[in-house]
Amino acid sequence: MASSCDPQHAPAGDVGAALMMIDSRLRAIYDEKDETDPEQQQLIDQYAASLGPDGIDDLLDGSCTLIYMYMRWLRTAYEDHDRDPIEYVIPSLVASMRMMPRSFPAEVIPTMVGLVVAAGTDLSPNLWRKQYGYWTKEELTPLEATTFLLADHINRLTEDNDFATRLISDALRRAEKG
Repeated sequence: MASSCDPQHAPAGDVGAALMMIDSRLRAIYDEKDETDPEQQQLIDQYAASLGPDGIDDLLDGSCTLIYMYMRWLRTAYEDHDRDPIEYVIPSLVASMRMMPRSFPAEVIPTMVGLVVAAGTDLSPNLWRKQYGYWTKEELTPLEATTFLLADHINRLTEDNDFATRLISDALRRAEKG
């Protein structure tokens, strides 16, 4: 029986915009800055403000698509070594979330972990989340941070600070060529 959370039924959203935001955060961290360049942050904020309600929904869906794609890659990588990706990704993710209480208030951690588990079990994170209503304002920063943490996890595994961004960029290019 097909699940209502089957990824084939999920909108991809604006994956390019979501990737741009995550890549910006990764570059800020890897360049050993404490935070995003204020000018870069201003551009991101202006872009987000210009989206409108439909654009925000597309960005949220795009972030969930990134979570799904990152977990598919992690699932393949871990299963190639006879490991369960949930067993290796979730504890690290939760530990990181708990160290960032301003980005991850305790009450959103189960939702963010649920998104990752949904993706790790081949369900659409955005359709899984939509079962519980519309996104809350309190979940927006944690959603971006969850996507960031997965990208960083992949980059650390591959020992390549650009791997997660390149993984998605390459997939987008292949999809455009069709």
